[in-house]
Amino acid sequence: MTTARKHQVSVEATPYYHCVSRCVRRSYLCGTDPVTEQSYEHRREWIEQKMYALSQVYCIDICAYAIMSNHYHLVLHINRDKALNLSDREVVERWQKDHILPSLIVRWLAGELTCNAEIEVCLTLVELWRERLWNLSWFMKELNFDISCKANREDECRGHFWESRFKSQALLDEQALAAAMAYVDLNPLRAGLADTPETSEFTSIQARLEALNNRQETAPCLYPFIGNPTNEMLDGLPFRLIDYIELVDWTARQYRNDKASLSSAMPPILERLNVNQITWLKACSKLEKYRISAVGCANHIERAKYTLNKKRIHLFRLDG
Repeated sequence: MTTARKHQVSVEATPYYHCVSRCVRRSYLCGTDPVTEQSYEHRREWIEQKMYALSQVYCIDICAYAIMSNHYHLVLHINRDKALNLSDREVVERWQKDHILPSLIVRWLAGELTCNAEIEVCLTLVELWRERLWNLSWFMKELNFDISCKANREDECRGHFWESRFKSQALLDEQALAAAMAYVDLNPLRAGLADTPETSEFTSIQARLEALNNRQETAPCLYPFIGNPTNEMLDGLPFRLIDYIELVDWTARQYRNDKASLSSAMPPILERLNVNQITWLKACSKLEKYRISAVGCANHIERAKYTLNKKRIHLFRLDG
């Protein structure tokens, strides 16, 4: 029995979520079908371009992503405050980037409405769109719908392309956020599709490294790293980019050794996050192996249960 999304996603519990969508049938999101030898590699660009386009519409930030052969991973940040602070006109401007506006809204934008009842209808619709702009389910639905339509047209078939719903895990703290991002960025390495993070195609770590090589502050359309800011107005991931890159590189080296070999050269960020090596490596290789609805430290579980209105949460503990 599936769990209602309102019991899985709550901004009060955490704004960060790890999301996964998988194909049904023998459908291929990307890669090459070994039976027909047909290549679907071009579909990687479909999802990357749509993902980036939606990030310009929705107030949902992309922290990490990896596009695999029959599924993809996203770590997303729900930026509710950003959506609530948009003006009515800004909400409409965002929504029209990916949607056709009703004629009534077009007339409202042009200042042609004189009837109060019509204006009230427009304002009600704008508030509905504002809510959707920070709604995780709407973001994922529009991403998956666009890709499934394109894939079914190309395959000349009908029916479901994705599993019934995307899966999500609440990331309750900084430890969980870092672990989920590294887990996502290292997906191609675990699958044997790449040897290093920088050669992991269609991943956020590759995009960030390329941006760094091009002397850009951050990769386009990705949530930036801002370190540990004292200025609360700064908006971004609570780590330094260089620390995260070092962490991903160190974790990747453990994979290549084909065992969880402990090293004295552990990245300082793990010490700051108070995560031991064994727990970290387990999280970065088995985050989906269990029936996990949340990731984090035990001291955050009671608040998560309250805000998600659940009596029990399957938690992957990062504090031992």
